Amino acid sequence: MSSANASTILVVEDDAIVRMLIVDVLEELEFKVLEADGSEQALEILKDANQHIDLMMTDVGLPVMDGRELANEARVLRPDLPILFASGYAENIEVPEGMHMIGKPFSIDQLRDKVKDILK
Repeated sequence: MSSANASTILVVEDDAIVRMLIVDVLEELEFKVLEADGSEQALEILKDANQHIDLMMTDVGLPVMDGRELANEARVLRPDLPILFASGYAENIEVPEGMHMIGKPFSIDQLRDKVKDILK
């Protein structure tokens, strides 16, 4: 995949180290990555109509507005946006229709396969 037509992924994670690791992995896989440290910053990016986004990956446990609330707001702004939740408690979370889940911790291969499966 050339970077000219790479998919753009918005990563929303309040833990800076975890966010950096996810971003590094996705960039290594040749995705274009946007970062947000929480729901407020993510919504600002989502509201920018000129910013193309192919997938939003969000932690479920965010402060202020959790990942599910953020996903609902994101779908108001971008009804067709695929959403991938990341959680250490994946088995306890109901995933809304048309959204996806990956359990933390996840391997690079698991993340790659999940993202590619969603974006195909």
